[in-house]
Amino acid sequence: MSKKNVAEHEEVNIVKEIIGFVVYVAFVIFAVWVIITFVGQRTVVDGDSMRNTLQNGDNLWVNKIGYRLHDIERFDIVVFPVENGDYYIKRVIGLPGETVRIDDDGNIYINDEILEENYGRETIDIDSIGRAGENVKLGDDEYFVMGDNRNESLDSRYEEVGNIEKSRIEGKAVFRLWPLSKFGTIKNGNDTED
Repeated sequence: MSKKNVAEHEEVNIVKEIIGFVVYVAFVIFAVWVIITFVGQRTVVDGDSMRNTLQNGDNLWVNKIGYRLHDIERFDIVVFPVENGDYYIKRVIGLPGETVRIDDDGNIYINDEILEENYGRETIDIDSIGRAGENVKLGDDEYFVMGDNRNESLDSRYEEVGNIEKSRIEGKAVFRLWPLSKFGTIKNGNDTED
């Protein structure tokens, strides 16, 4: 092979390597986009509305595909956007078609029956009942959500948040990535997490 042919061959190899690298980077970017858009995403807890279950600064993995396969359940911890572009993390209390009410003693009623739950550990202050002091009827695709730290949570009790349509729910918080001392799954359902 002549020097000219060797040089041309090396140029072709370099071009192939560059094209291969560009295709590889494009594939990685596409794969990351698919994961973040359809499978899951990392979310950081901002504030104390979910204390003691979640703490300010906790890094969570949100499962975005699960609700395409099954229904949202009572006590799931969900993530949804609000008008200012922030994301809220709250617990599902009321399901589609149900009526939610909170009495003056802070008891939560679903369809006129007291809700048996153990997440909100403090009694709801009379000033924190909000619009749920009257019956709140949920539509066919609406959910009533509350923070676990009931007296410090802006949630469905207030007009600013209101009922949450299923289409607004990004996913379910399922795993704590940080801090490492609490690394692991997040308990959903009617359990407590210490």
